[in-house]
Amino acid sequence: MFNWFHYLASPPHFYKLNRRIYPLIGLFSFFIIILGSVWGLVFAPADYLQGDGFRIIYVHVPSAYVSMMAYVVLAISAGIGFIWRIKLAHAVAVSAAPFGASFTFLALITGSLWGKPMWGTYWEWGDARLLFELLLFFMFLGYILLQSSFEDTNKGDRVSSILAVVGIVNIPIIHYSVEWWNTLHQGFTIAKLDTPSITMDMLLPLLIMILGFTLFFFFLLLFRLQTEILIRSSNTQWVKSLFSGDGNE
Repeated sequence: MFNWFHYLASPPHFYKLNRRIYPLIGLFSFFIIILGSVWGLVFAPADYLQGDGFRIIYVHVPSAYVSMMAYVVLAISAGIGFIWRIKLAHAVAVSAAPFGASFTFLALITGSLWGKPMWGTYWEWGDARLLFELLLFFMFLGYILLQSSFEDTNKGDRVSSILAVVGIVNIPIIHYSVEWWNTLHQGFTIAKLDTPSITMDMLLPLLIMILGFTLFFFFLLLFRLQTEILIRSSNTQWVKSLFSGDGNE
């Protein structure tokens, strides 16, 4: 088991394995998102209160879910890199951060568009989930800026990983904010699959979109990770061999 983990943690081995995996994940995510989009935007019934305006849920909820998942990936990877000094783990964290910020921004924008007809305003400072999701966006940006502010990459990784690990406390706050505080935000949509707050013909395409967005995030992460590995290993012999045509697939 340890040998297998050590093998995958090796940048050259992971790079060669990943270049075969991430295109398949990207292709799979594309077809799943197409399926979920057509089902949710065309065939799912309109909501009895919101009409067709509720369909933004098929972008907003998956984006919000992925934004939190992306930060968990970032924090765990940064923590592994900090504790066990695994360079590949830091590369994963650095690769995840910009896409996590992008999905968080998308969740904020779609949430504002959804909030206008429902709340009468694009933004409500009294809503806890909105505020902590905005904080999540700034945490992604803070990690990116802090990590890139050091000329020494190793030092930047270690300092920024502390921020990443500490910031993970925000994730359960976002998730449970609708229960802990009296907010405008609606409660859980799919937390209890036995009694979801939406009908099954609306829920199924939403679950498909969440799966599609999740796979798309990992496609982006692994795609960016390929470049990050090459940058961090640019002075190693295996990278030089790779670009000289001597590297083995």
